[in-house]
Amino acid sequence: MDYKEELKACHDRIKPYIHKTPVLTSSYLNDRGSCEIYFKCEQFQKMGAFKMRGAANAILSLTEHEMKNGVVTHSSGNFAQAVSLSAKSIGVPAYIVMPENAPNVKKDAVRSYNGQITECYPSIEVRQATADKIVEDTGASFLHPSNQIEVILGQGTAALELLDDYPDLDLIVTPVGGGGLVAGTALACHYFSKKCKTIGAEPSKVDDAYRSLKSGKIENNETTDTIADGLRTTLGDVNFPLIQKYVDQILLADEDEIIEAMKLIWERMKIIIEPSCALPLAVVLKNPDLFSHKKVGIILSGGNVDLKKLPF
Repeated sequence: MDYKEELKACHDRIKPYIHKTPVLTSSYLNDRGSCEIYFKCEQFQKMGAFKMRGAANAILSLTEHEMKNGVVTHSSGNFAQAVSLSAKSIGVPAYIVMPENAPNVKKDAVRSYNGQITECYPSIEVRQATADKIVEDTGASFLHPSNQIEVILGQGTAALELLDDYPDLDLIVTPVGGGGLVAGTALACHYFSKKCKTIGAEPSKVDDAYRSLKSGKIENNETTDTIADGLRTTLGDVNFPLIQKYVDQILLADEDEIIEAMKLIWERMKIIIEPSCALPLAVVLKNPDLFSHKKVGIILSGGNVDLKKLPF
């Protein structure tokens, strides 16, 4: 399917509800990576992460009747906030299923955006069953954080903006968790650049997407033991075929490399990013043969970090 016109329409649709985030550079990090790096700063997005884009597009893609019944999702973090704020901005009820052990700061943020929280046992099966019950009771539309084409297209608008500002990029690198951001980025690169390739960055300890590309089927994680807490989820049947078709490769970084990259961005760029954001810089610094002398876009996916749990 050709998504070029849909991506453009999606961007026009969500513009009133999102920020066009800035692109920053660092001469020090350019020297470290022997390349030109352009950081698309989605930590400055509304609610602090790129997920605002996909949530807004998914809601705006509903019919008027569907909007009246509201939307529901299950999330412990950024997507919960994104759906709540998007729904509040558009004037739609939002029902958010959150695991009972989700941080209170995240629950408070959802409530501040008028999200109606239902807490449940922290397993994916119970979360989905709870969301399904709300759909049944209210007629609300279920929104998936990463495995829904409207969400994927919304996430792709960050790369669309980056390519609009810097059309001669050779590569764009994004973190890989549930797969929505990397799939959307890959679509933007495919349709709006003649040469730009998409590369995913993933923790070595949670390398399901890396293994999925190798095996040709969706793999699961044996462990979720990584500091990059936003990347502990697995790919889905909607985004995986797009990743297979349009993502050039997925590179891995170890925990100490992730922490070092996060620290470099805090120290050198004076901006707050969450650990998941640091993966792209970590793989750029780790793979000089691939990135040296290239123009590299990096999507800094979000900045909703717990300041009491910094790794440095």
